[in-house]
Amino acid sequence: MIGIRTPFRMSFIGGGSDLKEFYSRSPGCVISTTINKYMYIFIHPFFDDRIQIKYSKTELVDRIEEIKHPIVKEVLKIFDLSGLDVNSIADIPAGTGLGSSSSFTVGLLHALYKYTNQQVTPELLARKACKIEIDILKEPIGKQDQYAAAYGDLNFITFYPDGSVDVEPVLMDSDKYKMLEENLLMFYTGKVRRAKDILIDQRKQISKDKKKYSDLKKMTDIARALKHSLINGDIDDMGPILDENWQLKKSLSDKISKIEIDHLYDIARVNGALGGKLLGAGGGGFLLFYCKKEDQDKLRNALKNLKELPFKFESTGSLLLDIR
Repeated sequence: MIGIRTPFRMSFIGGGSDLKEFYSRSPGCVISTTINKYMYIFIHPFFDDRIQIKYSKTELVDRIEEIKHPIVKEVLKIFDLSGLDVNSIADIPAGTGLGSSSSFTVGLLHALYKYTNQQVTPELLARKACKIEIDILKEPIGKQDQYAAAYGDLNFITFYPDGSVDVEPVLMDSDKYKMLEENLLMFYTGKVRRAKDILIDQRKQISKDKKKYSDLKKMTDIARALKHSLINGDIDDMGPILDENWQLKKSLSDKISKIEIDHLYDIARVNGALGGKLLGAGGGGFLLFYCKKEDQDKLRNALKNLKELPFKFESTGSLLLDIR
């Protein structure tokens, strides 16, 4: 049996610049990290030539063409395998802004490469996952989630007009890295959302509205500024930079935030949060805040009706598990 653990990602700055509508005209860039919440994929031979897939549903089919799960179907086409039992388990529900779909795609690819005894690199996993999700399945998403999940850790990721991607680790002093981790709090809004609808609208807005394109370009400048702040150990810059980025991101589409989300954000800002954002495309999922430790109890009390999700940074990307 093959087991793969692939982390979910937390995107800080620059989301949206990984869409082709932007980076084909100007390099996009994001800062993101992976966290210790994971997608697990397990592959085991099935007892006959059929294929069994277990996720939120269970499928048992005779041929790859009969599979309903679009990602599993396209990935299995690459390897042309039968007689498989494919199982997935996630720490966090889908639709909450942590890149679960891309973590699933990266993890499934990784598992099948290992199952067929092929060598694989993070770059290959990310590139193949992008091809499946964006080029084949025509999902209106960007490239950052696939690269974050494959590589892991805290990275500055650049997306170039020619389609190439560069992943640069953000190297920090270990004490500052730990402090940054401790100063970030995440709360679940209780709402899942269809990122697809939000991203379709965002892509249209970027393409036709010069101001929205300009606002997204400002977000890439902010991402570069945050990279320098983190490397220099100025971690408290994260708060106001997150806030500036969030205000710009909301301008890209009226589907990104909602009145109730804005209300929660305002409550957090007057109760110790120096800045924050909705993770992922927007609309719901998790709210992330930068808050100094001395103010965190006040913030937690103000948002006591929301579920907090404790987490730590994860330095490893998609990983083969030792199953014996």
